[in-house]
Amino acid sequence: MSDISHLPFRSPAISPDSDPRSVIARHGRSFHFASKLLDRETASRCARLYRFCRYVDDIADQARDAGRAQLRLRQIQQDLSAGRSGDPIVLDFLVLSDQCDINREPAIELVRGVRSDLGRVRIPDVAALHQYSFRVAGTVGLMMCDVLDVTNPRASAYAIDLGIAMQLTNIARDVGEDALANRRYIPASLLGEVEPKEIVNPGRDLEERLADAVRWLLEEADCYYRSGERGMGFLPDRARLGVRASAMIYRHIGNVIRARHYTSWQGRAVVPGWRKALLSLRACAREINERGAELPVRHQTHLHRELVSSSGFPISSLRFGD
Repeated sequence: MSDISHLPFRSPAISPDSDPRSVIARHGRSFHFASKLLDRETASRCARLYRFCRYVDDIADQARDAGRAQLRLRQIQQDLSAGRSGDPIVLDFLVLSDQCDINREPAIELVRGVRSDLGRVRIPDVAALHQYSFRVAGTVGLMMCDVLDVTNPRASAYAIDLGIAMQLTNIARDVGEDALANRRYIPASLLGEVEPKEIVNPGRDLEERLADAVRWLLEEADCYYRSGERGMGFLPDRARLGVRASAMIYRHIGNVIRARHYTSWQGRAVVPGWRKALLSLRACAREINERGAELPVRHQTHLHRELVSSSGFPISSLRFGD
C-alpha cells in the first residue's frame, strides 16, 4: 500500500475527506444539476467517480511543481494497477471499482492522459486532439457504463463518443484559460504554430483564426454528441434521463459560445440555471418520445479510427478485457 504522507503535493481543491456530492456541486455544476434526475444510489456512484477524476485532473492543473505532480500521478497509476492505495480518494475509487465491476484500465489511461498536461502542451494535429480527448474523457464514459450498470458491450463506443464530445466542448470553452496556463489544445494544423501567450492577447488576424478554430471544435463536438445520443437506449431507464439532460446541458455551452461569435477566449461561457431547467424539460420530452426506439445497429467506426490506448490495447478492451 502506498503511503502519501511524505509527498509534498496535495490537490488544494479536494481534500481526502471531501464529500463526493459537495465536490460535484462545487466543481461540476452542469453535472450536479443533471445528477438530480438520477436515483440516490446512482447519483452517489457518479459523484464518487467524478471526485476521483477531478482529483486526478487537479493534481496536474494546480501543480506548482510539475515533477512532484508527475510523481504523484505515477503513484496513482501504480496504486490502480496494484488495487490498493494509502490515498483515501484513490482508495474510494478502488472500492467503487469493486462494487461496480469497473475495469481499471480506463482509469489508468485517464491518469496517463492527465500526465501529458504536465509537459509542453502544443497539440499538433486533429488525430492528437482526438487521442487526448479519448484519454482524459472517453475513458470516463467507459467507466460511467459500469457505474450505471450498462450491460450491452455495444454501448461502450457511444459512451466514449459522449466523453470526447464533452472534452471538445471544454477545449472550445477554455481557450483563454488554457493559454494562461501555457497550454494550447487547438491543433496547429487548424491554427498554426501559435504560442499560448499570443492567444492571451490576439491581434485581429489571430482572432479570426481562433474563431474559425473554435467553430470547428464545436462542429466536431456535435458529431460526437450525435453519436453519443444514439447510444442512449443502452442505458437503464433509471439513468437515461440524467445522462441525456447532462449531455444537452453541456452541449448548450457550444450554443453560448456561438452566440458570442466564437470568441470564447474573451470570457467563460456559462449555462444559466433557468436554461438548465429548460433543457432538462426538453430531455424529459425527448425521453418520452424516444422510449422504446430501436438500438443503433452499427457505430460510426470512423469516429474511433485515430484512437488507441497508451498501453496498446484495442479501445474495446479497455472495458471488456477482450
